[in-house]
Amino acid sequence: MEKKTFQVPNIGCNGCVNSIKGELNELDGVKSVEGVVDTKMVTVEYDSPASWDQIVEKLTAIEYPPATA
Repeated sequence: MEKKTFQVPNIGCNGCVNSIKGELNELDGVKSVEGVVDTKMVTVEYDSPASWDQIVEKLTAIEYPPATA
């Protein structure tokens, strides 16, 4: 299982976190999604067939792209 923690600068409230959770949980292979409003951090655990590229694509489509390092 893969696990990634990353920042999403557009998070402003729990509604934002819930939107991210709802959208990512629709992807096959996503096991869990957690988000913290105060730090704007999201942690995603996933297995195949989900991929990091799919997750980034989905987040970008709903206007919550991950911060680039």
